[in-house]
Amino acid sequence: MNQSSIILFDGICNLCNGAVQFVIKHDPHNQFTFASMQSDSGQKLLQQYQLEQTNFDSFILIQDNTVFKKSTAALRVAKNLSGPVQLLSKLIIVPAVVRDAVYNVIARNRYKWFGKKKYLYDTNSCTSIKIFKLKL
Repeated sequence: MNQSSIILFDGICNLCNGAVQFVIKHDPHNQFTFASMQSDSGQKLLQQYQLEQTNFDSFILIQDNTVFKKSTAALRVAKNLSGPVQLLSKLIIVPAVVRDAVYNVIARNRYKWFGKKKYLYDTNSCTSIKIFKLKL
């Protein structure tokens, strides 16, 4: 994997923000760049790759100009993290239709189960961490 790996996530979702923090902590080679789908950078990327710009229920990985969504995106990210979480990437052998069915249940219930933020982080004020370092 190279520096062109971008994770797009729902910026008001507590589960999604927690996942981003987890990736940052377990990304030993700083391979991933992040953008909230609601941010200007996120919206530009969604438009550039002709992805839905108003429905934020998918985890998206853009890697080498290829888009991966939902469970496939999550498992590709897990493969490149440090620690036991790498083992999750072995679930890629499960058919995507099955993996994404589970993913969709979690996505539909993420606000109810994990809550959501009232405000989106200001992408211009987060320069001290890796989130939102993407410049378009």
